[in-house]
Formats: sequence, C-alpha cells, structure tokens
Amino acid sequence: MLWIALVDRTGSGLWAAVSVLYFTYVTGLSVAQVGTIAAVSGAIGIAGAPLGGRIADRLPLTRVLISLQILRALASLALLTTDNYALLLAFSAAGSFGDRAANVLTKLYATRVSGPDRVRYQAVTRTVANAGWALGGLTAAAALTIGTTTAYHWLLTGDALSFVAAALLTVRCAEPPSPARTIATSKHPVPITRPASPWRDRGYLAYVATETVLFLDDAVFKVGLPLWIAHSDQAPHGLAPLLMVLNNLMVVALQVPLARFGATTAAARSLLLPLSAAFALGGVAMALSATGGAFTATLFLTTSAVAFTVAEMLHATVSWELSVALAPGTAQGAYLGVHGLAQSAQRSIGPLAVTAAIATGPLGWTAFGATIAVTCVLQHRLVRDQLSRTALSVPPVTVSEH
Repeated sequence: MLWIALVDRTGSGLWAAVSVLYFTYVTGLSVAQVGTIAAVSGAIGIAGAPLGGRIADRLPLTRVLISLQILRALASLALLTTDNYALLLAFSAAGSFGDRAANVLTKLYATRVSGPDRVRYQAVTRTVANAGWALGGLTAAAALTIGTTTAYHWLLTGDALSFVAAALLTVRCAEPPSPARTIATSKHPVPITRPASPWRDRGYLAYVATETVLFLDDAVFKVGLPLWIAHSDQAPHGLAPLLMVLNNLMVVALQVPLARFGATTAAARSLLLPLSAAFALGGVAMALSATGGAFTATLFLTTSAVAFTVAEMLHATVSWELSVALAPGTAQGAYLGVHGLAQSAQRSIGPLAVTAAIATGPLGWTAFGATIAVTCVLQHRLVRDQLSRTALSVPPVTVSEH
C-alpha cells in the first residue's frame, strides 16, 4: 500500500501541476469554463467519499479500490480524446469522484490492517504520498520547459498510467478483515440488527462539521499564500513556490516523528490544544507580514508557512485517529466516508474563506486563524463527550469471516 501511495501521488502530482494550463492552452477553454470544471468536478467528488465508504462495507475492499483506480485511469485518458467542453466536464467529474472515493478506501484499508499502529502507519503513508507529490510536480515542471502540446499529453498519460499501476499493485494486496461483512451459516444466521448509520449520529456529524473548518490549512497553501504574496507590494513574488517546497520538506521530515505524540486516542485529542495555537499563530503571522518591508514580509510569511504546516501535520494525526475511534467497527466504511465529506467540502469552502481573508486584509487573516483555533477547542470538548458515550456503549457482536 505504501508503493501504491507513492505511485498514485506521483501521477496526481503530474496532473495537478498542469491541469489549469492544459485546459487553457491545449483544449482552449476560457477562464470561466476552467473554473466551472474545477467547481463542478469538486462538487461531484464530494459524493465519492460517502458512497465509496458505504460500498466498501458491503463488498471486498480491494475489488472496489481496483475498480476506482480503473475509473480514474479511464477518466484521465478520456480527457485526451476530446476538446468538447461538456465531455471534458463529465470526464473531470468522473475522475474527481474516483479520487475522493479511493482516498477514503485507502484510509479504510490502512485502518483495518494496521490496528493499534494506525497513527504511525498514517504518518508513514503521508510522508510517502508527499514525496510522490513532490516527484510528480518536479517532473511536470521539467516537462513544461518544453512547452509543447505533446508534453501536456504525456503528462496526462503518465497520470493515467499511474492509476493503472496502482490497480495492478492493489491486486497483490490481501483483503483485510472486515467486521462490517459477515457470512451467514446454519449456526450463524444473518444478523437482524441494522448497522449504525453516520447520518443518524448527530455527534459524529457535528464532529465532521468541525473537521471541515480544520481542513482549511489546505486552502492556505493552494490559494491563500500565493494570492496574498501576488497582491503584496513588499513580499517577493518568488517566495510562493519556495514556501510550497518548505511545506513539502517539513511534512516529509517531521510527519512520522510528530505522529508519536498522537499514538493513542487520548493523546490525539490532547493535540487539539497545541493545534489551536498553531492555527492562531499562522493567522497572526500572515497579518503581520503586511506591516513592514520586504524582509519583514518574508520573515512573517515564512513563520506563517511553518505554523500552518505544523498545524497540517498535527491535524493529519488527530483527524486520522479520532475519525476511526468515533466510528463503530461494524460501519467503519460508512463513517469514514462521511468523514471524507469534510475534506471534500473544504475544497469548495476553502478558496472562498481565504479570499475573504485576503480581501479584508490583516484583520481578516487574524480572524481566519482565530476562527480555526476556536473550532479546535470546540472539537476538543465535543470529542470528549463522544468518546465517553462510546466507552459506555456495549460493543457489538459480529461473526468472523472464514
């Protein structure tokens, strides 16, 4: 699965770095059309997380994951076949659906096979994935120096082939045990109780709502920092890609060491307090970057990037552990699928939030960081109540598969 993560993210890095340029220069779409493709495919992708998780509770996980990888490969290859706007929109939406569903299923697989070591497994997986993103991005940057249509076509083909390779590697993976699926026998009839539904679990839905806010660090690096620097009179414009590289290097170097501080459910919950401080610091540093000259702007923007990267790493550990700990074993797929909605929804909400902060100015960035910091504190309290109820509940009895 680590090889799958590396191959998958390397291919995704190839396409993510050039997708806007491809639609603009190769297929000839307008800015509005490119924006619509991004918005619609992102909205369709939101459905991939809960549907993928629900299906994985009923069918063999590896088979579903292989199907999704094939869907992503076909969607990428299909983009090469047409310049028609409607078809490009449909193919992009299909790829986005497969991407979000595959992300949830990869997490579900890791949860089922890693057991009590799931936090460390997540950290290692995330490190490998970030290395893949960096490798794909560097390859795309090198290919773009050629600047031909053929170069764009090869990058998109490489993205599709990475999904094919991921599917072939998944074939070699054993099917993990699943408490959600049981085999009925004469001694063990089909259970009459219905599995828990995350849509009826108000506590879990409230937790997912707070997660949507905590995932906003993603929008800071993808939209917030580049736009803030681009509209700054003091910050060097070349600083934006350097801060992205800094973010990647920090995650690769520090994600695994930091994971040990959240190795248990209680420890992960405790990390919400330093996470709150990191978000607040990131917002204040962004605001202070507008108060001086080039040196001051560079210093505080770098400080903000470091703070938001630390927040990203801490939240990755906390989110992984708590989303699993709050989910009943018999409906892990459905619950993790609903949790995946938080990250998917952030892709639509995040750009709006950071652009609002930019439009408001330094005060907007201070409010941005403070809002996420307060949400961390609220989640700290919410999770405590949820975990208390989970501990008092009677664990469900399931029938093992043979």
